Amino acid sequence: MDCLVCHEQTGTYKKFPSGAGHPASTPKQFGKQTFYPPDWNKVAQSVARPSRNNCGVCHFYGGGGDGVKHGDLDSSLIKPNKKLDVHMGLDGQNFTCTRCHSTRLHNIAGRVYSTPAATHRKSLLEDDLSAKIMCESCHSATPHKQGTKPNDHTDKVACQACHIPTFARVNPTKMVWDWTTAGQKKDGKPYTVKGPYGKNVYDTKKGTFVWEKNVVPEYHWYNGAMHIVSAEETIDPSGTVRLTWPVGDRNMDNARIFPFKVHQGKTPYDKINNTLVIPKLFGAKGTGAYWQEYDWQKAITAGMAYTGLPFSGEYGFLDSVYAFPISHMVAPKTDSVPCGECHARKGRLANLTGFYMPGRDRITALDMGGWTLVVASIMGVIIHALARMFSFRLRNKED
Repeated sequence: MDCLVCHEQTGTYKKFPSGAGHPASTPKQFGKQTFYPPDWNKVAQSVARPSRNNCGVCHFYGGGGDGVKHGDLDSSLIKPNKKLDVHMGLDGQNFTCTRCHSTRLHNIAGRVYSTPAATHRKSLLEDDLSAKIMCESCHSATPHKQGTKPNDHTDKVACQACHIPTFARVNPTKMVWDWTTAGQKKDGKPYTVKGPYGKNVYDTKKGTFVWEKNVVPEYHWYNGAMHIVSAEETIDPSGTVRLTWPVGDRNMDNARIFPFKVHQGKTPYDKINNTLVIPKLFGAKGTGAYWQEYDWQKAITAGMAYTGLPFSGEYGFLDSVYAFPISHMVAPKTDSVPCGECHARKGRLANLTGFYMPGRDRITALDMGGWTLVVASIMGVIIHALARMFSFRLRNKED
């Protein structure tokens, strides 16, 4: 990373893939592409505030391609319409990324690591110096019409949960990555297979993938922090390992029900030490690089030696999941999630337990009590009506 990555506007400033973060100093070939030295005068004179292209060059293409990692961040957000994102739509608010991800001394608001992204929930109406990192920052905690039910949800439900009905609505996102199938060849050579969205569903270098569009998020309690498993942390390979997972529960004042992309994978690990491993993928022949020799034993041994971490010499593959918070691709309010999609027996929030949700949960005693009151009320109305009819007839006879 350097200043020009975020600030140059020519689009010609490119790093050489194996240059340790440096551009090419002379024309260099990498695969079928030639990288040229930047026109430094032109690049330097183009410096301006970061554009969507600056942010997107990393965040849209992270993980090896467009939409691979973040289901709500891909190249469709470079020039979206407001149907895709009401804030970024060219025919809507036309916000750039820095409109919400404001900075102080280059500390960018909204990054998600081990500490909560928001330690307090203030709006700019309360404190106009607050960093713009949450929906509440601009919309407050009562964004809906006064006295309406949606305002009662904001203490426990994140705005994103209702206003991002699906993600990857234009471009597909990678939902499954299985490394166990990597290394297969055709006629002794690596190959790829294209899937229904024009994306690789198999690659000799990386294994098998599943891509999806219009994905309904998973919902979990989230206080703005993520637990991230490192290669030094002991794991339990007998179950699915959560490589990154939201921190929070319903008893935390700062936690909300939040939407996530949950990516599934099959990942190599150390069978004796019960730790994740770091294989060496890229490199020259004879270095153990997997993409040269397609030998996991050599690649893991070389990678762990390079990082200085212990490796028992025995590896296997485990089931893993990787969660990404969904905050972009905010739909117009007319496309927000209908109440019935959550307040239902098998609705969007079926996996969240420990609390009562009308329309989803049943408490037998409460239901019986409620129906008893309903029946009693109906009987009371009937008895009252019969009594009125009887008294009316009785008065007529007396007259």
